[in-house]
Amino acid sequence: MRTTPPDSPTTHRRWRRIASAVTATAALLITGLTTAAHAQAADPSTSKVTWTRSCALPRHQGEMACNALRVTGGRTAFQQQHGISAQAAEASSPSGYGPSDLRSAYGLTSVAANNGSGRTIAVVDAYDDPNAESDLAAYRSHYGLPACTTANGCFKKVSQTGSTTALPTADSGWAGEISLDLDMASAICPNCHITLVEAKSASMANLGTAVNEAVALGAKYVSNSYGGGESSSDASYDSAYFNHPGVAITVSAGDAGYGAEYPAASKYVTAVGGTSLTASSTTRGWTESVWRTSSTEGTGSGCSAYDTKPAWQTDTGCTRRMIADVSAVADPATGVSVYDTYGVDGQGWATYGGTSASAPIIASVYALAGTPSTGSYPAGFPYANTSALNDVTSGSNGSCTTSYFCTARTGYDGPTGLGTPEGLGAFTG
Repeated sequence: MRTTPPDSPTTHRRWRRIASAVTATAALLITGLTTAAHAQAADPSTSKVTWTRSCALPRHQGEMACNALRVTGGRTAFQQQHGISAQAAEASSPSGYGPSDLRSAYGLTSVAANNGSGRTIAVVDAYDDPNAESDLAAYRSHYGLPACTTANGCFKKVSQTGSTTALPTADSGWAGEISLDLDMASAICPNCHITLVEAKSASMANLGTAVNEAVALGAKYVSNSYGGGESSSDASYDSAYFNHPGVAITVSAGDAGYGAEYPAASKYVTAVGGTSLTASSTTRGWTESVWRTSSTEGTGSGCSAYDTKPAWQTDTGCTRRMIADVSAVADPATGVSVYDTYGVDGQGWATYGGTSASAPIIASVYALAGTPSTGSYPAGFPYANTSALNDVTSGSNGSCTTSYFCTARTGYDGPTGLGTPEGLGAFTG
């Protein structure tokens, strides 16, 4: 089997394409807006769903973009499942999957009700969401989840230095990302505490500092829903920000289709890919495939150009770090409900997708599973417990020379890793 070298013409073409996209949308990015991307899911019944990226694409080396995609039109899988017309969808009611759907899909219904007490999930994002706590309260109230507030000690919002008062500048796009992350943590682990750590900008240095602050504050589960281009600096970022034994750190694999991103490529994190999730008549009640809408829209995956391979990865086609490890729902057409009221995007209820949804879902599954053992790297846990995962065997996120880098198969593959959660067995260790 012939392997495309990580630092290959294919890799260079990918980043030239991203650079071209940045140039073409520069005027809109200045205001924090991007044009809506049109999505057609693999399932024809969820066609004509449209969305827009919440955050600007990276403009500079070392800058990250959030991986949240907000649905702007069409009829989602949830709406079809419940007989809701696209025209009836309003900001006053959910139009995507809620907590009960996600727990059912991933075998978490009973454990979500009984686990998580005393555990803290940290969410790391850039900039400030002034309405984070009130929007979180609205989401949890609607779905009957226990209150999680500053007053009762469940919720905490801090800057990358730990300050509760000197917070970053507010940003509408990242506020949508923050709401998505907080709501997914709530959906999967309603008994967990949540700490939101806000970096002062979207640079890797500031976001990495926020990761360190999250760990310093005691979080054993840290979700990161952002990414950017790989670089020769990644090894130094690994040691400076992500080498935290005994802490489960999850990172989105990306939303631009086949191709590796950082920090998902870090050997110390759990890289989380994305799926399309639909209800079915199977025993499980759900089916999943690789999320892909077009050649530039879908879950990320690939062989890192810089990061070394962790000991627990045994695939032979990539001699360096392979993305992803596991996966969860990310297709906007089969997206999740989020409540957000800040800025031009914050109109109340919205449906979101992107691997920004899957990363906090997996971080929260780790939290339900319990405190990682001292000195462990939880990214390796699923590799020792593959039978406790739903193997995703259909779909592709692009074209690649080595088939499993971009195409689902039985066992490990790049787009979905080892699969999606089926209970907690793959996330303990």
